[in-house]
Amino acid sequence: MALIGYGLGRARALKSAGGDSRVLHSLPSFYGANVALSALVPALGLVLVWLIAQPLVINASISGDIPQSAIPESSTLSLVMSDVRRVADGLDLAVSQGVLSADAAKTLSADGTIRDTLGAVGVALGSDVTPEILSAAQTYRTMNAAGSWMLTALVLALAFGGFVFAMSRTKAEFRARNVVESGIRVLLVAAASIAILTTLGIVLSLIFNTIEFFKLYPASEFFTSLTWAPSFGGGSELGILPLLWGTLYISIIALLVAVPIGLFAAIYLSEYASPAVRGVAKPLIEILAGIPTIVYGLFALLTVGPLLLQVFGDEGLGWMQAGTAVMTAGLVMGVMLIPFVSSLSDDIINAVPQAMRDGSYGLGATKSETIRQVILPAALPGIVGAILLAASRAIGETMIVVLGAGAAARLSMNPFDAMTTVTAKIVSQLTGDADFASPEALVAFALGMTLFVITLGLNIFALYIVRKYREQYE
Repeated sequence: MALIGYGLGRARALKSAGGDSRVLHSLPSFYGANVALSALVPALGLVLVWLIAQPLVINASISGDIPQSAIPESSTLSLVMSDVRRVADGLDLAVSQGVLSADAAKTLSADGTIRDTLGAVGVALGSDVTPEILSAAQTYRTMNAAGSWMLTALVLALAFGGFVFAMSRTKAEFRARNVVESGIRVLLVAAASIAILTTLGIVLSLIFNTIEFFKLYPASEFFTSLTWAPSFGGGSELGILPLLWGTLYISIIALLVAVPIGLFAAIYLSEYASPAVRGVAKPLIEILAGIPTIVYGLFALLTVGPLLLQVFGDEGLGWMQAGTAVMTAGLVMGVMLIPFVSSLSDDIINAVPQAMRDGSYGLGATKSETIRQVILPAALPGIVGAILLAASRAIGETMIVVLGAGAAARLSMNPFDAMTTVTAKIVSQLTGDADFASPEALVAFALGMTLFVITLGLNIFALYIVRKYREQYE
């Protein structure tokens, strides 16, 4: 409808001007764009709002009808609703694949065959489906289907209404350009707002679950205890300090690898390499940034770890007990961070004005002296910012440390010991059927919140350094 509206709006505007576009207030394309946007934007806005609101309304309606007796003692209402949605999705899948008819899905009884029926279409259920859950799932399907049909009707009606309204305003004197540009500005603001609101949603979700965790586990022990020993049977010790130490230790080793290599590579590419060499070398270095982190993790597990074990293990110096260690993860993570440091530093060094180089050469300085005394001091704030951004990337890495560093939460100065990090423990605490009413599962959100605050602080500090010490050149 929007595409058709663009053509018809443009043609109607020209017709109202007698075929002379000079009589029009705006270019003909603006009249077509006005009709297209009037048909498209309100309808898409309704779709977005509806897709967010419909699950909330349906969940609230169905969860209110589930009796308290249908919730097991070891479960919660949210987990029961998760089972309801899983059964409802399984019934939809069974109907779409022809395993069940639409009428059979509506009248299905909660006997022992329903798990087998849903398992045949790839939906695995952890327990038998009770009559209350099946009834709620069938109601969920009915309400979801009714909502989808209602959405379709309203979207078509709204698009058609916008189409007709915009066509009725399409005349030679109509200020189409002003309306279209205002509409585009609203869309741009909405796009920026989505990014901001997404960040806000992430922070709020972490905050609320972190508050729930600290209601069950004292914050003083979380931040000061030197022991990490979760136990889903009770009696857990959930001190974050061993995890923070492992995170920072691995990150420091990674930066000791990445910063010198990446910075030297950036200096070579920007100051010494010919355009032909730079055109080949820079993309090859940046390929490292595109390698999935799971591949780096496998490289650490299968190649770097055994290699270090041969040198520092029992057959060598005797410092290393297994291939998984802080040094293994740190070296591989450092390789992964090289393109971050190299590319950012290269761009920053290239931003130093050529006039400063020419002035240094004119005073008799050599190339190396110019780099040390002119270029690097001028680019230093940006390079420091690049290093801090790489550090925040290292702190948030997961797969490399899961496969390369081990799983032991300990405080040790030996880089050849196995340790673990905050991100690795977030994965382990939320793997499997986590009970979000227990501190052993909710601790993952407290760990995530702590990590978020640390990386946010590093990013803010990097921006502060760059802005405070940035050289201003004429």
